[in-house]
Amino acid sequence: MKEINFTPHGVCSTNIKFELDDNNKIHNLVFTNGCNGNLKAIGKLCEGKDASEISLLLAGNDCKGRGTSCADQLSKALYQALSPASV
Repeated sequence: MKEINFTPHGVCSTNIKFELDDNNKIHNLVFTNGCNGNLKAIGKLCEGKDASEISLLLAGNDCKGRGTSCADQLSKALYQALSPASV
C-alpha cells in the first residue's frame, strides 16, 4: 500500500494520513487535530471506498465560510495522490 501524508491549509486539521491500495481504495484515514468526532466519522465512511469517487464527492465542501474544509482538503489530498506525477 502507498502511504500518503498531506498538510492541509486553511482548516483546523494539521495533517491527513491515509493509505491507497493497488486499486486506489482508501484505508486507515486519520486526521490530526480538527473536529475529532466528525473527522473520525469521515475516516469510517471512506474506508475501502474508491479514492477518485470520494475526491469528487467532497470537493468544494465549505466550513464556516473559509472556502475549504477538512473534507475539501481530503479531496485535494486524494486528487494529488492519484495524479500521475505522484507515482
